[in-house]
Amino acid sequence: MTTPAPTPADELTYLEALTELEAILDRLEHDEPDVDRVADDVARAAELVTHCRNRITTARTRVQEVVSGFQPEPAAPPEAP
Repeated sequence: MTTPAPTPADELTYLEALTELEAILDRLEHDEPDVDRVADDVARAAELVTHCRNRITTARTRVQEVVSGFQPEPAAPPEAP
């Protein structure tokens, strides 16, 4: 029986990718490692980490763009007496 191919990382939400990554880490830390699966798990984990980092970077950029639109305008210099 073959295991279905995982969903491509770029099609996952951040939460889905993080959940899958946590499951892989849990399996590697607590289960008896399946030598045939370790390399695939590590490769998938690397793919998921890259995806999560990209999502964080994208979100950070979007937040900075939105916040920059709320920056107060510089105060006008006081009028001379």
